Amino acid sequence: MCFYQAISRIPLGVAVGLEFTGPMAVAMLSSRKMTDFVWLVLAATGLYLLLPLRATDNIDTLGAIFALCSGVCWGLYIVFGKKAGNSGDSAASVALGMLVGACFIFPFGLVSAGSSMFSPSVLPLAIVLGIFSSALPYGLEIYALKNLPSRTFGILMSLEPALAALSGFIFLQETLSSGQWLALGCIIIASIGATVSARNKH
Repeated sequence: MCFYQAISRIPLGVAVGLEFTGPMAVAMLSSRKMTDFVWLVLAATGLYLLLPLRATDNIDTLGAIFALCSGVCWGLYIVFGKKAGNSGDSAASVALGMLVGACFIFPFGLVSAGSSMFSPSVLPLAIVLGIFSSALPYGLEIYALKNLPSRTFGILMSLEPALAALSGFIFLQETLSSGQWLALGCIIIASIGATVSARNKH
C-alpha cells in the first residue's frame, strides 16, 4: 500500500531506489566488516541525492516518505519471511502471507473506493495486477532462492532500482535527472557491495 502511494506521487525508479534501502539495511546489518562503512556512505549519498531536502528538488516529500515506509516493510519481510520459509513449506508461507496482507488492505480499499472496487471494469485489472505485482514475483522469488546461490540472487535484486527506472521510462514516459540516475547508481553499487560483504561473512 505504501509503495503504490509512493509511485502515485514520484517516479517509479526513485520510489524503488528509496524502497530498496530496506533490504540494503538488512544486508549491511548482517555484516561487521570495515568495508561496510564505504557501502553505508555510498548509500547515504544516494539517499541524499534522492530525498527532497533542497528547495530545487522536484520529488514529492510525501511520496518519498511512503517509499521509505515501503522499504521498512520490505526489510521486515526479509527478516520474518526467512523465518517463515525455514519453518515449513515456503510456498505455503507466501500464500498465507498474501492472504493476510489482502485481508489487512481490503478495508482501506473499501473506504477509499467503496463498491466501485468490485466494478466489472476494475476487478479484472485488479486481479491481473495482484498476480503480476505480488503472487507471481514472490513465487518466482522463492524458486530463484532455491536454485541460485544467495550472492547471485542478492546482486540480481540490487539491479531492481535501475530496472524500475528503465520500466518507468519505457512504459510511463518518466524521465530522471542526471542527479537522480547518479543517486540510483550509488544505491545499486552500495547494495551489491553490502550483499557481497554479507555473503563473504558466511
